[in-house]
Amino acid sequence: MKLVKMSLAAAVLLGASAFAIDNVKVSGDAKLFYTTNNTGNFDLFDKDSSAADTALRLGVTGDLTKGVSFGVTGYAVSTLGLENNLVSNTWTGAHGVQANGSPFGAQVDDQAWIGEMWVAASLGKTTAKLGRMELDTPLAFSEKWSIVPNTFDAAVLINQDIPDTTVVGAWVGKGNGVNAIGVATGGANAINNSTAIGDNVVGSGADFNTFMNDGAYALAVVNNSFKPLTAQAWYYNVANVADAFWLQADINCEKIKGLKIGAQYADLDPKGLLDGLDNSKAYAFKLGYTGVTNLNVSAAYSKADQDGTLKVANVATNNLGTAQSKLYTEAWWNYGYVGTPDARSWNVTAEYDAGVAKLGAYYTDVNVDQTNVDMKEMTVTATKSFGPLDATLAYISTDADDQNTGDRYDTVQAYLTLNF
Repeated sequence: MKLVKMSLAAAVLLGASAFAIDNVKVSGDAKLFYTTNNTGNFDLFDKDSSAADTALRLGVTGDLTKGVSFGVTGYAVSTLGLENNLVSNTWTGAHGVQANGSPFGAQVDDQAWIGEMWVAASLGKTTAKLGRMELDTPLAFSEKWSIVPNTFDAAVLINQDIPDTTVVGAWVGKGNGVNAIGVATGGANAINNSTAIGDNVVGSGADFNTFMNDGAYALAVVNNSFKPLTAQAWYYNVANVADAFWLQADINCEKIKGLKIGAQYADLDPKGLLDGLDNSKAYAFKLGYTGVTNLNVSAAYSKADQDGTLKVANVATNNLGTAQSKLYTEAWWNYGYVGTPDARSWNVTAEYDAGVAKLGAYYTDVNVDQTNVDMKEMTVTATKSFGPLDATLAYISTDADDQNTGDRYDTVQAYLTLNF
């Protein structure tokens, strides 16, 4: 008798055939990410100042019956042994690290997990989604810039019965992001005392744990009654941690074609375990212009209140560290600054499709007076698609008082994504 091992995709497709599931779609991608910098005594491309990872994503969606759909997405990450040859660091913290008996380095474990497994049902203008999924809300979201995103065990209810209005209610029970409050439980895996370079997005082992110990609720209203304007208001009740609000309005100027104006305001009010700590507040403004063919430019400014404790950033991934922020001024690479209490930030962005490649230039300047920390980042990128293969090269210049003993340094990155 032979033991037959079946892939997740094959099993789902077989089940779809057996139960007459309709509109089954399979998609995915394979990624290879590489980053290197010249911090400390290292040069660019030195093994100990470099990180690399590979990731495989495979997703299946389909219709179980009329008005009921499902989705399953699996992730797998592996260094392919690069950590003991070309690099000394992993990109994602989802890996586990253990000694392997060699004096030259540790073994970095491969990991595989189900990142999404949900069922959605629609009745009239109401949709309910239950299970494991990505979320995209202003203060709790899946960070998708890295090689793998964090996801959540959640229930989401969306209603559009009110004209031009979407009402969203959500319960978040678990997540696999790096610990949001306190010391990170995941991040880069550094080997041989090298410089850790990691995303601080997915925690070690990609394990799902109760979100903030007690879960969180969210309620939102998004309105587009005045067609040039999209206004949204979000309320969060992060049990035993904080209440939070996020207000945002974005308008397409009718008098100047291509001009876009945006405003944001956020307030995180600690409670429970953090009771007595000061509120974290921030506001931001943005001007964007798309009136020139193939060119997008924007300028943004933000200011965070000096007395805050939490950062105005993702509460689902290492909030007190390098969590990404939805503020307009967020940097291209150096997250964790613009939402810091007392941070004054501005950002200028220019993106141009030159035909041969898509080019981007991004400048972010952050000043945090109370800690005497300044961070300046200049990034240029070039992106090109070769059929199903997307390739991006990035150069980042960072000058931050709290990095590399205050000396400016360079980072070079390569991103390869094969879509299928």
